[in-house]
Amino acid sequence: MARSSKRTVFAACPHDCPDGCAMLVDLEDGKATGVRGNPDHPFTRGGLCVKVNKYTERVYSPERVLHPLKRAGAKGEGRFRAISWEAALAEIGERWTAIIEAEGAEAILPHSYLGAMGVLNGMNVGDAFFNRLGASITERTFCGSGAFTGYFMTVGDTPGTDPEDFRHAKYIVLWAINTISTNLHHWPFIAEAQKNGAKVVVIDPVRTRTARKADWHLALRPGSDGALALGLINAIIAEDLIDHDYVARYTLGFEELKERAGEYPPEKVATITGLAPADIRKLAREFATTEPAVIRSGVAIERHAGGGQAVRAITCLPALVGAWRQIGGGMSLAPEFAFPFNMERILRADWIRPGTRVINQWRLGRALTGELGLDPAIKSLVVYNANPAIVLPEQEKVLAGLARDDLFTVVSEQFVTDTARFADLVLPATTQLEQFELISSWGQYYLAINEPAIAPLGEAVSNTELFRRLARTMGFNDPYFQRSDEEIALEALDWSDPKLQGMTLDSLKRDGFAKLDMGARAPHAEGNFPTPSGKCEFKSSLAEGGNFVFASFRQGSEEFQAGEPIDPLPNWTPPEDGEGGRYPLNSLSPKSHAFINSSFANLPTQARHAGEQHVMINPEDASARNIAEGSRVRVHNARGAFQAVVRITRDVRPGVVVAPMGYWMADGQEGRTVAAVNSDAYADLGRAPTFSDSRVEVSPLS
Repeated sequence: MARSSKRTVFAACPHDCPDGCAMLVDLEDGKATGVRGNPDHPFTRGGLCVKVNKYTERVYSPERVLHPLKRAGAKGEGRFRAISWEAALAEIGERWTAIIEAEGAEAILPHSYLGAMGVLNGMNVGDAFFNRLGASITERTFCGSGAFTGYFMTVGDTPGTDPEDFRHAKYIVLWAINTISTNLHHWPFIAEAQKNGAKVVVIDPVRTRTARKADWHLALRPGSDGALALGLINAIIAEDLIDHDYVARYTLGFEELKERAGEYPPEKVATITGLAPADIRKLAREFATTEPAVIRSGVAIERHAGGGQAVRAITCLPALVGAWRQIGGGMSLAPEFAFPFNMERILRADWIRPGTRVINQWRLGRALTGELGLDPAIKSLVVYNANPAIVLPEQEKVLAGLARDDLFTVVSEQFVTDTARFADLVLPATTQLEQFELISSWGQYYLAINEPAIAPLGEAVSNTELFRRLARTMGFNDPYFQRSDEEIALEALDWSDPKLQGMTLDSLKRDGFAKLDMGARAPHAEGNFPTPSGKCEFKSSLAEGGNFVFASFRQGSEEFQAGEPIDPLPNWTPPEDGEGGRYPLNSLSPKSHAFINSSFANLPTQARHAGEQHVMINPEDASARNIAEGSRVRVHNARGAFQAVVRITRDVRPGVVVAPMGYWMADGQEGRTVAAVNSDAYADLGRAPTFSDSRVEVSPLS
């Protein structure tokens, strides 16, 4: 009898999560028998979340797309027949060539986001190809752009406080982040600090899993974060709790900030936030006098009309009290800024033809239905690493656009998602166990390698291979499109950067991961902020000098782009109510504990954990509408509606309802999701979304 062959392969989680977990894949006779966390990784420490710990169920799911599929029914029916790769590529080449000849290449629009993270196969994998093709430029601003803009304007693109150093903090503010559900592996460092006497404060409209573990939960009204931050600044200055030396030497615009914050005394802020004036003063006093103090902010804060400036105000707080002086003090928003990416080589913006139009994909519904008045109209849509039918706002418009008979839609996917059901061609994509990848992180400072553990199932291909094939189909002979995956990895990072000192592909293959050399652990003890002035800019010189917005993850650039005038000082903008007061409830759609956006929502383990699409509502609001626990309701506004099961709970404030995002349309009897009620309006900075300002009504179903 032949002996079985067992081995273990280094891997890393590819999903849109700040943890970037290091994994091990167990193999027996060439089949993956399971994944587990790598216990040697200092940040992720051998644990995986409910989303990923049964990843092999995803890999070997009978629902996987393993061969190219061609539509065999009406768009949206999800009926397909298998075809060969040769036939699929031939059809793409013919259709695109005809579109380019008739309308121009700008009639082709790519759409990708964070369905897969990774240096090679992630969001930017197709940018160079579409720039070379001359397609419309896709602008991606619905995750991070507003928050990053406010942060950059204040302290520059600093990675901030090392998340591992939170263990040294004595006062930790978790602002608009549900750490236990969306940044799980950071929690042990916070819990260690808490055990050693640190106070943990959660600022969130919802009593989340994280808020339950905190020492103090402040349930402010949605969209009032900027006012609260300005109220804290007001109280700190009024009680003379500032670090005068730090402010004088390492900040810019204190007097102007003082004047602006003077407009937000705690009593006024209390009426905006719903918090008590005494609690506002207490938070200000404790943050200013407990050393070291640190803030961890999530990107959820940007999803309001004033979200970007709210982050600006929050980012002013550590410098105001000198929290940056000590290890474990300061602020963490997105440590990904530490990684030395070679963006010129990844994006190939030099291939963009002058004058090529830019289309923000947050408004895909309007782009496809003709409401944006595009000329030429979009005639082909290419979707990868994304599921716009579920994630984008104005869902009815998105679906109407996808249903156009004259729209040639190509979707690269692992499953027939709600978006793929409308595709003319569905192309089979590999999972993480079937491809080579490097994983950076937007929540810690480790670079990890992911080696292919198994051969691709069926005819699935990685994103890098997909675009090699598409380049050949379109006759692109550039050496850029002939590189191997390892050659792409070597060009995608600046390996000469001191932060990668001693790190090579070979060392990553040997060890599985390595931490960036970040130098000083209190990077801004003496200022040295990467801003134009080198200081923390309470008054932004970028806003004064050029009226900038930050176009995050734009296909051709990640630089500041000219835009509308911006207030150089932090301010507060009330939440949008585009419904004119007709809908009394504020709808929030946070990330699910069991899904990552819409990924995993179709898999049995995660679906059982999450339960049905539900909506959380306060007892007062439920009683006023004669709504009972467990009953089915319709959540609606003028844009659309979806159905959900009610969970009555005091974990949400009166006037607020919470419906986690990520459920597929098949999960709702009305065939729609929470995206149906969300607006495509932009926030104040970075063209960020405002879906946390959505106003709705909840009605019982008979």
